[in-house]
Amino acid sequence: MTLHEDLNHLMAQAMSGGGKEAIDRQHARGKKTARERIDLLVDPGSFHEIDLFVTHRSNQFGMEKHRPFTDGVITGWGKVDGKTVYLYSQDFTIMGGSLGEAHGLKIAKIMDLAYQNGAPLIAINDSGGARIQEGVDALAAYGEIFYRNMRASGVIPQISIILGPCAGGAVYSPAITDFIFMTEENSYMFITGPEVIKAVTGEEVDFATLGGAKVHTAQSGVAHFTEPDEERLMTKVRWLLSYLPSNNLTPPDIQATEDPPTRLLEDISEIVPDVPHKPYDIHQVIERLVDQGEFLEVQEAFAQNLVVGFARIDGQPVGIVANQPAVLAGVLDIDASDKGARFIRFCDAFHIPLVTLVDTPGFLPGVDQEYHGVIRHGAKLIFAYAEATVPKVSVILRKAYGGAYIVMSSKHLRGDINFAWPTAEIAVMGPEGAVRIIYRKELSSADNTQQLETALIEQYRAELATPLVAASRGYLDAIIQPQETRLKIAAALEVLKEKRAPTPARKHTNLPL
Repeated sequence: MTLHEDLNHLMAQAMSGGGKEAIDRQHARGKKTARERIDLLVDPGSFHEIDLFVTHRSNQFGMEKHRPFTDGVITGWGKVDGKTVYLYSQDFTIMGGSLGEAHGLKIAKIMDLAYQNGAPLIAINDSGGARIQEGVDALAAYGEIFYRNMRASGVIPQISIILGPCAGGAVYSPAITDFIFMTEENSYMFITGPEVIKAVTGEEVDFATLGGAKVHTAQSGVAHFTEPDEERLMTKVRWLLSYLPSNNLTPPDIQATEDPPTRLLEDISEIVPDVPHKPYDIHQVIERLVDQGEFLEVQEAFAQNLVVGFARIDGQPVGIVANQPAVLAGVLDIDASDKGARFIRFCDAFHIPLVTLVDTPGFLPGVDQEYHGVIRHGAKLIFAYAEATVPKVSVILRKAYGGAYIVMSSKHLRGDINFAWPTAEIAVMGPEGAVRIIYRKELSSADNTQQLETALIEQYRAELATPLVAASRGYLDAIIQPQETRLKIAAALEVLKEKRAPTPARKHTNLPL
């Protein structure tokens, strides 16, 4: 029988993965197969597979007796809403999706194609880790992948989807990529598993507690998105891709919208209290500000005192960075600084304008923060805003005190257009704290301390904290009415769309990691 005559049989064999029993076990765990996951993600009929007949070359530990096609990973390209993406999907039904030399080189090839052709790379991870039987060749393949992740960083969007175990060296490829998705069940990431931890430290911990989606989205900040199941997760991946350009040389798509840029935010003053210390939910402001109220929040459960995510204003994709007064009064701390800096640098790499909503009393004080390096981490946020050359528009809604005023896309870090509401307070610190320091002696000797303090606070607020002071020095471009916020931001984005900001010649910056 010739290859021509036998090709359909061989293709069917390759497409069957690890066989019916292995596929049934995968389904019994509540997991889709590698090919089913690709079908969920890409436009119907758009996937083109390559390297279908690749097999491993190992001849040790009985490996020579079993050489399955694909070597446990599906690679190729397809379309998402008509735009090309390159992807690979590890097949747990074949040797547990373990990564050997051929498996790793297949991934490296598809990464090269994505990089050379300027299209997003999507990695679907479900693997037992390095293939022990192949030893250092498996480790070498991981190294090839890590190098390509680094090379593609800031050139094409890279998205990792964790739909099974991801352990040991395997976790570092997702960690280098731009966004990580996990399902609430069956997704795990950790450097060492529960058995090794028990052997080394004596600690007993299960998979979910050690490295499940809840851990990495809420505590470690490693993952960015989580969904209950694979279907909803793939829908969110498609939603994320809708905001992103294909590469760093292509601007993101501007979509037609029926939401007029001149729309006034009629009820915005009812949402944001005039009282500086009264909390409110910044999500309500964002939803009224952006087109159709659609906001894709990134790292929703992590460092909730800072809200970041993607939206559109007048059809233009934007990255939103906003203090959250409903959580820790919107202070900046270590985790919020890391979260914000990472998001800002991604937007800057891919030409996505930044819109910053400011309402923060400053950086979180405390021994724990100082011991864990709030200075170094806070510097990342400063660095990211100062480094960013995309259009930067900010609005101070209520308060911007101390270093946090400077950090949050201020004119001094080269914010392009800076607005403030009339309710804004801009000062080294809040009026209460400032008065107690400046007038310490007067207050200690006063007959009616409370009355004097109240009067001095109001005087400080009127004379120094008012946005008129900053506006008079050109630190603000305009003081705007709250209901005009969308209108003003949309106009600023329009005038900044051809912004050019040359950067100095250098190999790279030295971000304070």
